[in-house]
Amino acid sequence: MTTIPASLNKIIDEVKEAFPNNDKLNDLFARCFVNTYETTLQPMEDGTTFVITGDIPAMWLRDSAAQVRPYLLAANEDEDIKHMLTGVVNRQIKFLLHDPYANAFNSKPSGDRYHEDQTEMTPWLWERKYEIDSLCYPIQLAYLLWKTTDSTDHLNDEFHEAVRTIVHVFKTEQKHEEQSSYRFERETQLHTETLIRDGLGSEVAYTGMTWCGFRPSDDACTYGYLVPANMFAVVALTYAAEISESVLEDAALASECRDLAAEIKEGIETHGTIDHPHFGKIYAYEVDGLGNYLLMDDANVPSLLAAPYLGYCDFDDEVYQNTRQFILSRNNPFYYEGSVAKGIGSPHTPDHYVWHIALAIQGMTSIDQAEKDEIFDTFLKTDGGTGFMHEGFNASKPEEFTREWFAWSNTMFSEFVLSYIGKTVTGSPLNKQEKVVK
Repeated sequence: MTTIPASLNKIIDEVKEAFPNNDKLNDLFARCFVNTYETTLQPMEDGTTFVITGDIPAMWLRDSAAQVRPYLLAANEDEDIKHMLTGVVNRQIKFLLHDPYANAFNSKPSGDRYHEDQTEMTPWLWERKYEIDSLCYPIQLAYLLWKTTDSTDHLNDEFHEAVRTIVHVFKTEQKHEEQSSYRFERETQLHTETLIRDGLGSEVAYTGMTWCGFRPSDDACTYGYLVPANMFAVVALTYAAEISESVLEDAALASECRDLAAEIKEGIETHGTIDHPHFGKIYAYEVDGLGNYLLMDDANVPSLLAAPYLGYCDFDDEVYQNTRQFILSRNNPFYYEGSVAKGIGSPHTPDHYVWHIALAIQGMTSIDQAEKDEIFDTFLKTDGGTGFMHEGFNASKPEEFTREWFAWSNTMFSEFVLSYIGKTVTGSPLNKQEKVVK
């Protein structure tokens, strides 16, 4: 059995002190907070850290960054935790440089893969679905590790090359139709698992945004510009610019990152917003630059709901608040209300299934304490009697759920509880959230 470090036990004790009479909460937090540490971390011979997602033996760039994020709270006082986090970043960067279009990787070049797809595979790749967030999460984790610990060990030559690679890919995919060599096709009856037009995806026109093949759910985009992923790209490029200037001493790259972030943001604000007859100006989930748009939100992060959590906008931003009202209503086709819970689900899971990840994001982005309290209570009622969080669960029967071992969901619950008592990661936008209606 894995020994839990004193630094993580200290955080568990702080939560117990905050909730001295809530045994259910304390048990849930203790189990979920250490789930990633106990079950998913695999130290590699080269000093890096491989992180499986849970019940799937592969490492997603997205999931792995989110899974370890709360451990940044212990990184300053625990060298082993800092070393582990540095190892995660270094492993992510190696994977990113191997193939910036892949979303999930093997721990060794085993040739294991989710499916035999028509795309450029290597033995290291578990799956090669191009998702913008796969390039953003490693930058975010690296930035937060730097801001939390002042360490720059992970901001090395490989990281420098990774920033250049990300900028190149984002620029290429701004002109997807003309310049992209990426293709993905899968023999399947599910339209969410493959890209149309011989693997190129639905047609898009230039907007300034960067194209995306798949959502953070690993479902195919309906339209090629995934707005919340582009929001995350703006933030990640801003982080990369600061790192490039302050640590890597590459002023030209820093300028390139800032210029690209500005182009993408202008694209979002110009082409990614819709004037809704009831809610006012809101963000669309996906657009194509040809006049088509999709109004919804998905539980996976990046999501529209997560925009201020990621750092794209202020928590009380008017367009965000309008969007929030839309996506937390039945106007969002993936918002569900049951007898036990209500919240955002996903086309990736059955109808009427709410996601714990979306509940955590809803709680952490709320400026209404009553809403935070309601989310808090919902978590306690929806673990399905397992002591852990899950992917999606039936909003009326929480004992019916998908993915019994889903570390990302456990981490997001833990992060929500920590934010609820005022413990947030240094450098995170949550540090700046001050306006809470009591």
